[in-house]
Amino acid sequence: MSKDFTPILLGSDINVYGMARSFNEAYGIKVHALADSQLAATRFSKIVDVELHEGFSEDPTFMNVMRDKMQVYKDHKEPVILIACGDGYAELLSKHKEELKKVFVVPYIDYDLLKVIITKEGFYKTAEKYGLPYPKTKIITIDDYKAENYLTIPFDYPVELKPADPVSWLDVHFKGRKKVFTIHDEGELADIVGKIYGNGYKADLILQDFIPGDDSNMRVLNAYVDKNHQIKMMCMGHPLLEDPTPQSIGNYMAILPEYDEKLYEEAETFLEKINYTGMANFDIKFDVRDGQYKFFEINLRQGRSSFYVTLNGYNLAKWYVDDYVYDDLKDKSAVYGNKLKSKHVLWLGVPIKIFKQYAYKNKAKKTAEELIHEDRYGTTVFYDKDKSFKRWLLMKYMFHNYYARYKKYYEVNKGQFFEEEAKKLAAKGRNS
Repeated sequence: MSKDFTPILLGSDINVYGMARSFNEAYGIKVHALADSQLAATRFSKIVDVELHEGFSEDPTFMNVMRDKMQVYKDHKEPVILIACGDGYAELLSKHKEELKKVFVVPYIDYDLLKVIITKEGFYKTAEKYGLPYPKTKIITIDDYKAENYLTIPFDYPVELKPADPVSWLDVHFKGRKKVFTIHDEGELADIVGKIYGNGYKADLILQDFIPGDDSNMRVLNAYVDKNHQIKMMCMGHPLLEDPTPQSIGNYMAILPEYDEKLYEEAETFLEKINYTGMANFDIKFDVRDGQYKFFEINLRQGRSSFYVTLNGYNLAKWYVDDYVYDDLKDKSAVYGNKLKSKHVLWLGVPIKIFKQYAYKNKAKKTAEELIHEDRYGTTVFYDKDKSFKRWLLMKYMFHNYYARYKKYYEVNKGQFFEEEAKKLAAKGRNS
């Protein structure tokens, strides 16, 4: 372990492995993680040690465990940095920040700000206030559902439906549950809203204008904001393929590095105006109808596919360490990532064969295939410094499972039907 600092990661998924790998690449260290269950991405690893506590992802267990850890580290000379690798953990760190920061470095926003922007509804109100573009939106409340007055909508079908509260959504289960629903008529809207509220969800729903275009119209942006609320790094990615599995729709499976100075400036202005702190992750989509990028949401931590940032030379771990351990960021200008195409590296979360088969044919895919041909690509989980037969076998199995998932779900959730819908809407937008 580094003599200068100790990182503790919260979670055990691929996001945790990406952060552990980032620390290992930068400092050669093994990282400790706390979680409530062991997931495949961190199993049999030599670079991350996962300590399990049943119920750790929720209070009161979370703080019971963390208070024990405060006793362990209270006399620790070097900074101990807590890094959340999921929405729930980011919320818990923010909620208990005042107590935890007596012992730990807690690089997260204050809870009052989190309560506003962690929901999509709150994020859109804040985006409206600061001029950040977002899709046309209607809010559906549980009272609207009970009064049956939610079916009149201000835009045409198809529409997107998603929960406003991603944390409470994790506890809602029913057949056909998805992260995001694409809905094509009033009957389908009534059916899905009924299932959602009928199975215990109580928060608001977000109904949005469907922005035309396949997965390759999406963009992702990771940003690091220092302890003085100044942007220090932004790294944009161009997703070319998403996971079609119902519970995982929206998870990126292939990301090509991209550079857009105007988009960087929009994100920088927004984050600094709201006094943000720490890592932020935006989901964005390009709208061909008006030529604007529309911001869907902000995640208050790095995402499961954010290792594309480290892969392209902007190591995710170093920003925390340079900021809170060495205090090296305060006089440095913001880094706008990916300007040099000669240094671009493609990130993949699926086998190459799946990418080539399912990603839409376009200029970006051709560029990605050229990078693959030049051996300029990488994954999060296959790491030369963390090799063992058990781990290699498990990761191969994990990647192999995507063949069945794409075969079963791709046409239903991501197939040509939606491409045709998108083309119709795009044509309608150009002719209006």
